[in-house]
Amino acid sequence: MRPATDTAARPINPAQAELKWINTFTGLGPDFYTELTPQPLPSPYWVGRNRALARELGLGDAWLESAETLAALSGNQPLPGTQPLASVYSGHQFGVWAGQLGDGRAILLGEIETPQGPQEIQLKGAGLTSYSRMGDGRAVLRSSIREFLCSEAMHGLGIPTTRALCVTGSDAKVRREEIETAAVVTRTAPSFIRFGHFEHFSHRNQHAQLKTLADYVIDRFYPECRDAKQPYAALLQVVSERTAHLMAAWQAVGFCHGVMNTDNMSILGLTIDYGPFQFLDAFDPGHVCNHSDEQGRYAYNKQPNMAYWNLFCLGQALLPLIENQEDALAALESYKTVFPDALQARMRAKLGLPDEQAGDKELIDSTFRLLAANKVDYTIFWRRLCAFNAQSGHAPVRDLFFDLESFNAWALQYSERLAPVDSAHRADLMLKSNPKYVLRNHLGEEAITAAKLKDFSQVDTLLTLLQSPFDEHPEQTSFAGFPPDWAASIAISCSS
Repeated sequence: MRPATDTAARPINPAQAELKWINTFTGLGPDFYTELTPQPLPSPYWVGRNRALARELGLGDAWLESAETLAALSGNQPLPGTQPLASVYSGHQFGVWAGQLGDGRAILLGEIETPQGPQEIQLKGAGLTSYSRMGDGRAVLRSSIREFLCSEAMHGLGIPTTRALCVTGSDAKVRREEIETAAVVTRTAPSFIRFGHFEHFSHRNQHAQLKTLADYVIDRFYPECRDAKQPYAALLQVVSERTAHLMAAWQAVGFCHGVMNTDNMSILGLTIDYGPFQFLDAFDPGHVCNHSDEQGRYAYNKQPNMAYWNLFCLGQALLPLIENQEDALAALESYKTVFPDALQARMRAKLGLPDEQAGDKELIDSTFRLLAANKVDYTIFWRRLCAFNAQSGHAPVRDLFFDLESFNAWALQYSERLAPVDSAHRADLMLKSNPKYVLRNHLGEEAITAAKLKDFSQVDTLLTLLQSPFDEHPEQTSFAGFPPDWAASIAISCSS
């Protein structure tokens, strides 16, 4: 454990002192984590603040404005009641067992009571931990802004995710592919437990610790599993189903995670660890957003199968508790039915179809084929489709395609399916299902470029848009346009 710094003697903001810390994870014992102190961030400054989230957590605007909070969330000043720690886990990375990993640059401060229930508060980039391996434990401004904005973008889209309360920056230098500046992003979630936590203890044959962890997750997050005939199989099933719904949400909105290793999979079915992510521009089912993924393991169209592969690894990890392999396989089987049903439901909503009819699957599949063949901008297509009608001649949508014959055939098929659907109901459903704004890579790059010059206005603007991505925001329509040509050259990797 590092010694406390001189900043510990500073007075504590009364609003901070009122936080009710409960810290249940520490009750698991020292096998699960290492206690440590965050490393101070030199001369920190605010980069972005999520005031809406602060209010949801019961913290209020004033708390997120104070100099004391800036110091505390930069790792410079301890908060009374916290028990900072880094948790240990293992995992499969790009399909290969990587052994022990752990929170290499994330430090859990603890849990606070909020109006929405207990939430963990975690500092990402707050310095070295026992699990940093060859890393420095720091995050950089670039990656921190990306996570801050994208986690809120996913929340605005209604997709389960960790959240980000703020980003603080510093002029301290950090070496990546080039010299960058340091930052800390404060993340929140009910829990940051991953599939890899279970793999860690199972691989080491530490079955007592494995059971302790599984019981903790069941009792805290899935109490309904406790009454099942086989509680640990029930746990595997509910996680499989949550993950299936998460994958359906990703695929429907065109989101690529980029690094779906088992240590990046949440036991609560949340989107977690935003690194080389991307929202699709031109629709390409085989798109690989992570330049570190040379084999294309985590291509957009492979994500659902990769999620199942990861769940299978979780099932193997839980097998010492489930005991019967058939029970584990039966629990995993639920993914294969829940995912396609969930995806079809989301795609029907995007098409404005309030109920299910025979032939809908073929219409959805033909839509994907048409978009892929014409490399159509995914987000703009769906948003323009909200105004699709026979009177308009489909011109705004048709203009996105170069193969007009194929488009006309599809439009006829779609028009026939829409005939019995109330147009007002359809439009309302589609406008609530097809966002106008997503965090495209070029928008993030522009915000990062400005932030490096201490201009955080675009971070603030994007945060506002992404918190309500289905609204029109007519004064900000430039953020909903086609990506510029240079956007195709943006390279994102595991260091992003």
